[in-house]
Formats: sequence, C-alpha cells, structure tokens
Amino acid sequence: MTTPPKARRDNNHEGKPGPVVLDAISKRIIEELQADGRKPYAAIGKAVGLSEAAVRQRVQRLLDAGVMQIVAVTDPLTLGFPRQAMIGIKCEGDLETVADKLSSIEEIDYVVLTAGSLDIMVEVVCEGDNHLLEILGKIRAIPTVRATETFVYLKLRKQTYSWGTR
Repeated sequence: MTTPPKARRDNNHEGKPGPVVLDAISKRIIEELQADGRKPYAAIGKAVGLSEAAVRQRVQRLLDAGVMQIVAVTDPLTLGFPRQAMIGIKCEGDLETVADKLSSIEEIDYVVLTAGSLDIMVEVVCEGDNHLLEILGKIRAIPTVRATETFVYLKLRKQTYSWGTR
C-alpha cells in the first residue's frame, strides 16, 4: 500500500506550479508551528496524532516545497534599526525586471508587485534617516523607476504571521 503525498502541487491552467494542496494533518502541523515555531516535534505529534519522526518528515517536506519557513522574527528597534519604511514605486517597462533589481538590494526585505497607483511596494529596515536616503538613491538609480513615495513607520501596532492554513 502506498502512502498518499502529504503536500502536492497542482498545476494551474498555464502549466506553471500552482498552490500546494495540504491534507488536514499538515495544516494542523503548520498551525502548531505558527503558534510556537520552537515547539518540539514530539509535542506537535501528540497534538496531531503522529509520531515525532512522522512530524519531522512532514515538516521537512513542507520546507522543501516552499510552503513555509521557520525563522527567528526580530524586533528591528532592539537591534539598532530605528527607521522602517514602506516605499511605493512607480515605474515603466517590465515590472518583473525592476522587482528583481529591487530584490538584490540588501536592505529591502519585502518586494511586492501591486495594482493601483503604485506598481511595486518595498519594505526597508534602516539604521536611520541617512541610511534611508541611501536606499532611496539605489532605488531611484534603477533606469525605469519614475517616482517613489516613502511611508515612514511611526509606530507598529500589529505584526502577525498567524493567518492559518484555511
């Protein structure tokens, strides 16, 4: 008897990889890790009805498939990065090319193509205002960038990564 895959990808209509299809147990494992990313596999196994080894294998498959990452989320303020900002970018030409160039800038930790008045949004974490100006200079030096609008964070009220698996 073969074991069905725990995480598999469906192909979309263009033949590109689609979303990963998860079974109920894999979803519960993800939810356990979203609640506590350091929770031991044995404790997760107890919660979902699997052995520690089975949980370890499923987590590895989820990591390999790019479904999730297990990382330490830090507070930039405590690490000497008092300036955070979201930068909206208007550009011409191929947005994917611009997004790739933006992704190569070390200080940019988030790049998303958007609909609306801005084409791309990026998030930066900076050592201060001068550092933010340096990053803006790097962004504006990309030939097809036409304008930027900077949204400086004054106070973070909520940050969560626990949207579940639906």
